[in-house]
Amino acid sequence: MKHLTVREIVLCGLFIALITAGTFIRIPVGTDVYTLQFLFTLLAGLVLGARLGAVAVAAYVLLGLLGVPVFASGGGPAYVLQPTFGYLLAFILQAWFGGYYARRGAAVSYGRLLLANLGGMVIVYMIGIAWFYLVSNYVIAAPIPLWTAILYCGILQAPPDFLLCLAAAGIGLRCYRSGVWIVEEKHTALHKEVCA
Repeated sequence: MKHLTVREIVLCGLFIALITAGTFIRIPVGTDVYTLQFLFTLLAGLVLGARLGAVAVAAYVLLGLLGVPVFASGGGPAYVLQPTFGYLLAFILQAWFGGYYARRGAAVSYGRLLLANLGGMVIVYMIGIAWFYLVSNYVIAAPIPLWTAILYCGILQAPPDFLLCLAAAGIGLRCYRSGVWIVEEKHTALHKEVCA
């Protein structure tokens, strides 16, 4: 098992802090309020890569489940019974997918990063809406039709989340060009050379 470098640990800690802060940065749009949590989970995958991006987001979720009030409505193990907890779980897979897809192929480009983000957004919506529907109907006894869950938790949320995908692709590309980017393949190759 590969040990983390100091730089990797610092960047993971930074993204845990950014995701937490993003949860509490509230932007009112009409009658809804949006946060920057999704933006920072997207960036965690792009900048840290599949493995470390997922680790950073999973650490954030674990902190919340242990009772640290990092979630929008507090924290603690009972948070798994919240209808919106599925989105938090989905962020882990979304960060992994974003980091994986962004590093596939010959060159990093805005288009590739945007596709990674949009794929991650689909993952978040599929898991998040399914969890919301199941918990609402079978756990907390607040029945909601599937179409209503898709409308309010997916379709109406998509435009602002699409804008966050655009922004994350631009920021991610700047991070790549400035060297603030974990390149997993190089670490693996270097590790093999040292151990050979």
